[in-house]
Amino acid sequence: MKLGRIEVQGPDGAEPRVVAAEPENARVIDLKKAYALALQKGGATVEGSRHLAHATFRDLTQGISTGDFFLQAAHEALKAADDASLPIAEVTWKAAIKPPVIRDSLTFNGHIKNFFGNVMKSVPTRAVYERPGFFKGSTATIYGTNETIPYPDITEQLDYELEIGFIIGKPGRNVTPEDAFRHVFGITIFNDWSLRDVQVLESPIGMGAQHSKDFAYGIGPWIVTLDEIPSVIGLTGQVRVNGAVWSDTKVEDFIWKPEETVSYVSQFDGLQPGDLIGSGTMAFGAGVELRKFLQPGDVLELELERVGILRNPISASKESASWWPTPQPFPFEEA
Repeated sequence: MKLGRIEVQGPDGAEPRVVAAEPENARVIDLKKAYALALQKGGATVEGSRHLAHATFRDLTQGISTGDFFLQAAHEALKAADDASLPIAEVTWKAAIKPPVIRDSLTFNGHIKNFFGNVMKSVPTRAVYERPGFFKGSTATIYGTNETIPYPDITEQLDYELEIGFIIGKPGRNVTPEDAFRHVFGITIFNDWSLRDVQVLESPIGMGAQHSKDFAYGIGPWIVTLDEIPSVIGLTGQVRVNGAVWSDTKVEDFIWKPEETVSYVSQFDGLQPGDLIGSGTMAFGAGVELRKFLQPGDVLELELERVGILRNPISASKESASWWPTPQPFPFEEA
């Protein structure tokens, strides 16, 4: 099943709705409406059915946290799909989920070699091969498909990163690699947007990425449940800018396998339903590997086989900060 969120106009303004996407039928199904109708067919009152449907499908993250019940309810809702569907071409998408926590990893050999060579001007650091490192990102700057990405005026190197987003379904702590995917609900397309020139300036601080990452994160229009994709290994991806193919890529050549990445995140920490763990960028899934960067007004499309397309226009004008620090005197200058 493909589960996502759209925006509809309600009596109090715009509100998100959880939907099942059926791109093959050119439609989405409003699961709250469909579930209420399905319950009514089973004898529930209108008031009772609407109450349970609202509680079940009000929020995708909370729905996922109810475990197997949520998918069972979604399948039940599809019995009334014909009476609760909307044309897929007419809906306004939101990011499939707003995760409690975003973590992004570094796991693909090809990208690691290209990134360190092109950005850091060095061979990959030994630490990358000693543990599956990750960083945490802001959940305040999440963008869904067709939403416009800001272009901060502190950069001349706006970049994208094509990744798989693993969406956690069941909580866990100190999970083993063998059990890791029992905690994964599904996958989506994840774009770890980057300001490459700013990233170089932030790295020496030693506290990880800041504005070079947290200005934007892209999440695909829907989450594909794992029963549709038993393994991500071998899935192909493609990057297009303004309709032109920039690169083709494939899920292969890991330093750390997906189950090891998920497991490592859980060590001494908790996985929560709705958390997103980025797979790391697939080889040639970023512009920096091609020595090409996005420009104001460009339109980016990231496609992942059997998952879908994440499409984002880039703002035609640059965004300015309201305040920016003036460098302070460095007290350790040599005389």
